Amino acid sequence: MKVLDLRCANGHGFEGWFASDEDFMGQNGRGLVECPLCADKLITRLPSAPRLNLSGAREPVPVPPPDPRPTVEARPADLQAAWLHTVRHLLAHTEDVGERFAEEARRIHYGEEPHRGIRGQATPEERLALREEGIETMSIPLPVALKGPVQ
Repeated sequence: MKVLDLRCANGHGFEGWFASDEDFMGQNGRGLVECPLCADKLITRLPSAPRLNLSGAREPVPVPPPDPRPTVEARPADLQAAWLHTVRHLLAHTEDVGERFAEEARRIHYGEEPHRGIRGQATPEERLALREEGIETMSIPLPVALKGPVQ
Protein backbone atom coordinates (compact mmCIF):
# COMPACT_ATOMS: atom_id res chain seq x y z
CA MET A 1 0.00 0.00 0.00
CA LYS A 2 1.35 3.41 -0.97
CA VAL A 3 0.25 6.60 0.73
CA LEU A 4 0.66 9.53 -1.66
CA ASP A 5 0.50 13.24 -0.97
CA LEU A 6 -1.91 14.78 -3.48
CA ARG A 7 -3.17 18.25 -4.33
CA CYS A 8 -6.08 19.47 -6.43
CA ALA A 9 -6.01 22.43 -8.81
CA ASN A 10 -7.56 24.58 -6.05
CA GLY A 11 -4.60 23.94 -3.75
CA HIS A 12 -6.25 21.52 -1.31
CA GLY A 13 -3.77 18.95 -0.03
CA PHE A 14 -4.84 15.43 0.94
CA GLU A 15 -3.59 11.85 1.09
CA GLY A 16 -4.51 9.00 -1.20
CA TRP A 17 -3.90 5.29 -0.59
CA PHE A 18 -3.13 3.15 -3.63
CA ALA A 19 -1.81 -0.33 -4.31
CA SER A 20 1.00 1.09 -6.47
CA ASP A 21 2.11 4.11 -8.47
CA GLU A 22 0.54 2.52 -11.53
CA ASP A 23 -2.76 2.14 -9.66
CA PHE A 24 -2.76 5.88 -8.84
CA MET A 25 -1.86 6.82 -12.42
CA GLY A 26 -4.61 4.59 -13.82
CA GLN A 27 -7.31 5.85 -11.45
CA ASN A 28 -6.25 9.47 -11.88
CA GLY A 29 -6.19 9.10 -15.67
CA ARG A 30 -9.77 7.79 -15.62
CA GLY A 31 -10.93 10.67 -13.41
CA LEU A 32 -11.64 8.45 -10.40
CA VAL A 33 -9.52 10.47 -7.93
CA GLU A 34 -11.13 13.64 -6.63
CA CYS A 35 -10.48 16.21 -3.93
CA PRO A 36 -12.45 15.42 -0.76
CA LEU A 37 -13.04 19.15 -0.19
CA CYS A 38 -14.11 20.54 -3.55
CA ALA A 39 -14.55 17.44 -5.78
CA ASP A 40 -11.97 18.75 -8.27
CA LYS A 41 -10.66 15.92 -10.45
CA LEU A 42 -7.47 17.65 -11.63
CA ILE A 43 -5.16 15.95 -9.12
CA THR A 44 -1.36 16.09 -8.99
CA ARG A 45 1.02 14.07 -6.89
CA LEU A 46 3.28 16.02 -4.57
CA PRO A 47 6.87 15.01 -3.91
CA SER A 48 7.30 13.17 -0.65
CA ALA A 49 10.31 11.83 1.15
CA PRO A 50 10.42 8.16 2.06
CA ARG A 51 10.70 7.26 5.71
CA LEU A 52 13.91 5.46 6.42
CA ASN A 53 14.43 3.33 9.51
CA LEU A 54 18.09 3.56 10.32
CA SER A 55 19.70 1.45 12.97
CA GLY A 56 21.86 3.01 15.64
CA ALA A 57 21.01 4.99 18.70
CA ARG A 58 21.36 8.72 18.65
CA GLU A 59 21.26 11.37 21.31
CA PRO A 60 17.70 12.60 21.73
CA VAL A 61 17.24 16.19 20.67
CA PRO A 62 15.51 18.23 23.37
CA VAL A 63 12.21 19.69 22.26
CA PRO A 64 11.67 23.30 23.29
CA PRO A 65 8.46 23.98 25.25
CA PRO A 66 5.56 25.27 23.18
CA ASP A 67 5.08 29.01 22.92
CA PRO A 68 2.30 29.95 25.36
CA ARG A 69 1.14 32.80 23.13
CA PRO A 70 -1.77 31.92 20.87
CA THR A 71 -1.04 31.84 17.17
CA VAL A 72 -3.33 33.56 14.71
CA GLU A 73 -2.05 31.95 11.54
CA ALA A 74 -4.12 28.94 10.53
CA ARG A 75 -2.50 26.12 8.63
CA PRO A 76 -4.28 24.87 5.48
CA ALA A 77 -4.76 21.46 7.09
CA ASP A 78 -6.50 23.13 10.06
CA LEU A 79 -8.78 25.08 7.72
CA GLN A 80 -9.64 21.91 5.79
CA ALA A 81 -10.40 20.05 9.02
CA ALA A 82 -12.63 22.91 10.20
CA TRP A 83 -14.47 22.94 6.86
CA LEU A 84 -15.04 19.18 6.99
CA HIS A 85 -16.26 19.47 10.60
CA THR A 86 -18.72 22.19 9.56
CA VAL A 87 -20.01 20.17 6.60
CA ARG A 88 -20.47 17.06 8.77
CA HIS A 89 -22.38 19.17 11.30
CA LEU A 90 -24.57 20.56 8.50
CA LEU A 91 -25.29 17.07 7.17
CA ALA A 92 -26.12 15.74 10.65
CA HIS A 93 -28.45 18.61 11.58
CA THR A 94 -30.42 19.21 8.40
CA GLU A 95 -32.97 17.22 6.41
CA ASP A 96 -32.15 16.39 2.80
CA VAL A 97 -35.19 17.34 0.70
CA GLY A 98 -33.38 16.84 -2.61
CA GLU A 99 -34.81 18.60 -5.64
CA ARG A 100 -37.83 19.76 -3.60
CA PHE A 101 -35.63 22.35 -1.84
CA ALA A 102 -37.31 25.49 -3.22
CA GLU A 103 -40.81 24.13 -2.53
CA GLU A 104 -39.94 23.08 1.05
CA ALA A 105 -38.16 26.38 1.75
CA ARG A 106 -41.31 28.27 0.72
CA ARG A 107 -43.54 26.07 2.90
CA ILE A 108 -41.31 26.70 5.91
CA HIS A 109 -41.06 30.43 5.18
CA TYR A 110 -44.84 30.86 4.90
CA GLY A 111 -45.57 28.78 8.00
CA GLU A 112 -47.10 25.80 6.20
CA GLU A 113 -44.39 23.51 7.61
CA PRO A 114 -42.61 23.65 10.97
CA HIS A 115 -39.28 25.50 11.05
CA ARG A 116 -36.35 23.13 10.48
CA GLY A 117 -33.00 23.06 8.73
CA ILE A 118 -33.15 21.66 5.21
CA ARG A 119 -30.70 21.07 2.41
CA GLY A 120 -31.12 20.03 -1.19
CA GLN A 121 -30.64 21.14 -4.76
CA ALA A 122 -31.97 24.27 -6.41
CA THR A 123 -31.30 25.81 -9.79
CA PRO A 124 -29.85 29.34 -9.99
CA GLU A 125 -33.30 30.52 -11.11
CA GLU A 126 -34.98 28.92 -8.09
CA ARG A 127 -32.43 30.48 -5.72
CA LEU A 128 -33.04 33.92 -7.28
CA ALA A 129 -36.81 33.53 -6.94
CA LEU A 130 -36.41 32.50 -3.29
CA ARG A 131 -34.22 35.54 -2.61
CA GLU A 132 -36.80 37.84 -4.25
CA GLU A 133 -39.42 36.37 -1.86
CA GLY A 134 -37.18 37.16 1.11
CA ILE A 135 -36.07 33.57 1.66
CA GLU A 136 -32.36 33.40 2.37
CA THR A 137 -30.39 30.41 1.10
CA MET A 138 -26.73 29.48 0.99
CA SER A 139 -24.97 27.36 -1.62
CA ILE A 140 -22.42 24.92 -0.26
CA PRO A 141 -20.86 22.62 -2.83
CA LEU A 142 -20.45 19.12 -1.45
CA PRO A 143 -17.94 16.69 -2.93
CA VAL A 144 -19.47 13.44 -4.12
CA ALA A 145 -17.53 11.61 -1.40
CA LEU A 146 -19.48 13.47 1.31
CA LYS A 147 -22.88 12.84 -0.23
CA GLY A 148 -22.75 9.21 0.88
CA PRO A 149 -22.09 8.00 4.39
CA VAL A 150 -19.84 10.42 6.23
CA GLN A 151 -16.92 8.68 7.92
